[in-house]
Amino acid sequence: MSRDDDANNVLVLTPEKMDKSSTLLVHYDKGTPAVAKEIKEALEGNDVEAKVDAMKKAVMLLLNGETIPQLFITIIRYVLPSEDHTIQKLLLLYLELIEKTDSRGKVLPEMILICQNLRNNLMHPNEYIRGVTLRFLCRLKETEIVEPLTPSVLQNLEHRHPFVRRNAILAVMSIYKLPHGEQLFVDAPEMIEKALSTEQDPSAKRNAFLMLFTCAEERAVNYLLSNVDKVSDWNESLQMVVLELIRSVCKTKPSEKGKYIKIIISLLSATSSAVIYECAGTLVSLSSAPTAIRAAANTYCQLLLSQSDNNVKLILLDRLSELKSLHRDIMVELIIDVLRVLSSPNLDIRRKTLDIALDLITHHNINEVVQMLKKEVVKTQSGELEKNGEYRQMLIQAIHACAVKFPEVASTVVHLLMDFLGDSNVASALDVISFVREIIETNPKLRVSIITRLLDTFYQIRAGKVCPCALWIIGEYCLSLSEVESGISTIKQCLGDLPFYSVSEESEPTETSKKIQPTSSAMVSSRKPVILADGTYATQSAASETTFSTPTVVQGALTSGNLRALLLTGDFFLGAVVACTLTKLVLRLEEVQSSKTEVNKTVTQALLIMVSMLQLGQSPASPHPIDNDSYERIVLCVKLLCHRNDEMKKIWLESCRQSFVKMISEKQVREMEELKAKTQTTHAQPDDLIDFFHLKSRKGMSQLELEDQVQDDLKRATGEFTKDENDANKLNRILQLTGFSDPVYAEAYVTVHHYDIALEVTVINRTKETLQNLCLELATMGDLKLVERPQNYSLAPATSMQIKANIKVSSTETGVIFGNIVYETSNVMERNVVVLNDIHIDIMDYISPAVCSDVAFRTMWAEFEWENKVAVNTKIENEREFLDHIIKSTNMKCLTGPSELEGECGFLAANLYAKSVFGEDALVNVSIEKQTDGALSGYIRIRSKTQGIALSLGDKITLKQKGSS
Repeated sequence: MSRDDDANNVLVLTPEKMDKSSTLLVHYDKGTPAVAKEIKEALEGNDVEAKVDAMKKAVMLLLNGETIPQLFITIIRYVLPSEDHTIQKLLLLYLELIEKTDSRGKVLPEMILICQNLRNNLMHPNEYIRGVTLRFLCRLKETEIVEPLTPSVLQNLEHRHPFVRRNAILAVMSIYKLPHGEQLFVDAPEMIEKALSTEQDPSAKRNAFLMLFTCAEERAVNYLLSNVDKVSDWNESLQMVVLELIRSVCKTKPSEKGKYIKIIISLLSATSSAVIYECAGTLVSLSSAPTAIRAAANTYCQLLLSQSDNNVKLILLDRLSELKSLHRDIMVELIIDVLRVLSSPNLDIRRKTLDIALDLITHHNINEVVQMLKKEVVKTQSGELEKNGEYRQMLIQAIHACAVKFPEVASTVVHLLMDFLGDSNVASALDVISFVREIIETNPKLRVSIITRLLDTFYQIRAGKVCPCALWIIGEYCLSLSEVESGISTIKQCLGDLPFYSVSEESEPTETSKKIQPTSSAMVSSRKPVILADGTYATQSAASETTFSTPTVVQGALTSGNLRALLLTGDFFLGAVVACTLTKLVLRLEEVQSSKTEVNKTVTQALLIMVSMLQLGQSPASPHPIDNDSYERIVLCVKLLCHRNDEMKKIWLESCRQSFVKMISEKQVREMEELKAKTQTTHAQPDDLIDFFHLKSRKGMSQLELEDQVQDDLKRATGEFTKDENDANKLNRILQLTGFSDPVYAEAYVTVHHYDIALEVTVINRTKETLQNLCLELATMGDLKLVERPQNYSLAPATSMQIKANIKVSSTETGVIFGNIVYETSNVMERNVVVLNDIHIDIMDYISPAVCSDVAFRTMWAEFEWENKVAVNTKIENEREFLDHIIKSTNMKCLTGPSELEGECGFLAANLYAKSVFGEDALVNVSIEKQTDGALSGYIRIRSKTQGIALSLGDKITLKQKGSS
């Protein structure tokens, strides 16, 4: 690489982390005289390869914004006559990029030379040259250049080669759509319709039908209705245009959709998957009849099983999810077909499938669903796939949800799931034990069998997070004498023999003993008088090492239990749970056991275990010393067993379980409220029009049309049809872009969809002159992208027009749209500019309240790397009122239960959660304290996986938290 080339290559590294992928920005040197001169010399030569390279460089310069007008004449002289196909293709790209008009919008005189060359190409004997030239004409917007070429374009409609014909049809369509194109091709629709009737090439036929659909819709409709029987035999691309035509016609004329439903249903049996998918979507958009919805849903299910692309499956599942929210009764019939998608190894597909199926469960299909989920759980034991553990966790959560909704199925699944308490996937085992804890409370009939099974399999539990929950269940639900004795025996067996460590004697000091020598009493010293060299007396001290006593951990036999292994690793929180469980079992044993001797013996054994755990925690043999909380908890248990009384018994044996029952009931109430919110519908107004369908004539109406009419009547009766034009929220989305004194007034109506933003800008000419070449120029900031640049318009005095623009959204982030309106007048040759007000896109349009478990919230909180910490600064003095204000301002769901927010302690902590339309998670923790002066202080912490959500939510909270509305 030369020095100049090296200077033009700039390496840009991302500033975040050096180990991430870096990007290489290759800068192309713009239009220096040396480069333009080299291109000119290469174009004037006879070397074809050199000309190709020179044309590529010229195109690159144009793409970089350089005009290079000095090359135009050279290209006309030396490139136009070339017969090489590559050069001709590059020439057309060059002609597409150059400016063809002056500052006044008039075509440059040099374009006459181009017109002559294009006419020659259109009559060229080679079909490739003709075809690419016709395709180039589709991109020309200047009527003056296209007008002399129209006769040649029409001649190509009858060319023998289909490549030329299909491009000629597209050229006719693009010219016809120009501002004055109808005058150039007066008979274009008739000619294309004639060509369509005789055309045999599928692509040319599709282009011809598309031209009729775009420019003469009635002719396209007539052709379609006259060939209804042949539609199923047409080419895939033509069938797609037919469906697009049907959607367009039915949107403008809803009363005529009965004619086209039969065509759509016939296309459901097409061979192309794309056509079948579009058919199903069209059917859903046109009809709400049960027959139509059932046919569309069946089509989506069949495509799910036949398609191998995971992205396609995710899109199909999205469509089924939409049908589920609108037509749940019909989707319930297809729940088993939906669950067959679980055969896919992709976890995202499986997760979305389970989410859809769980909302479709009823009393009629619950048994089938649970049986299918049980089979899937058994399959995960094979261990063939890498992510079997995660999939098993999803299945367990799904079965848990089924058992909560329908308690009668709990008995069929609880024992199967308890086999996974010792699962290597800790999250899966946690879900199982949480499921068991809830089922044993909500299904009292299963208590005995669950306790028996739990005591039998307790030794298999190896996770330190699962054992505490299992021990709590044993302590709370072992009620009979045999159960209590079995519970105590199981815990003793899993703890192994006592003590947990022993003091062994060694003849030589080990490394451990050397470490504890300063604090050991094993050093024996002796003193004796001696005579020094100078004859004086002195006392000499001598120390001798005796045998040291070194504390060492006793690992126990190979059959030692899981609790012992966990305790010896320093898990003293588990030790505290063991102590509490033993305390509860001993207190309950005192109630059910008549023999005082047996009770006292058991109390002694329990105290010995607790004291041994305390000694282990304070011994140097333990890898971690016992923490203060666990120490105090174990000591409390020791004191309680030594001084037992009825009041303490009641607290330990009843209050804890009552708190759990309250938590379960609150969870059920929360779930019922969420279900009601989902199914809530707007009621009809008393003065709405009543359409008595049954009094109408049914002559000539198909069964599908009858069903559709019934569904429409039901929607009107329940108020499901809403009138957006009467909605006050629509007025709130109108933004003023210019001032009232500006010559051009503009306002925009902003519609935010999931993945794009639609702008409808109304422009009013407030002057007495015609505005020429009026253009709405827009630019974006943030993760927004303008799809296409709006074209130029002419606006008469005191008239208005609507300009539409679409903007793509790629992430959940607050964005800004800004721009201006540029126009010309006949008196002033300069272009006038009106600067528009900025349009701020709110992050609240993209996030919605969502629910997740506490475990999932904590997991995400630990994993997410972006955090935004906002200090509380508000005039609100009530903690709960401030929390409600934050929830309303951020459109998030409070995960903290109502009972946890009760009381007037002066402190409040709550977790909020929301999900964006892109699947991103937003977590918020509100921690506030009431000061002595009544003001609130604290912090609001936001965490997310992406920086945009954390920053945008922080800005929103900072802006909104001061107010109370």
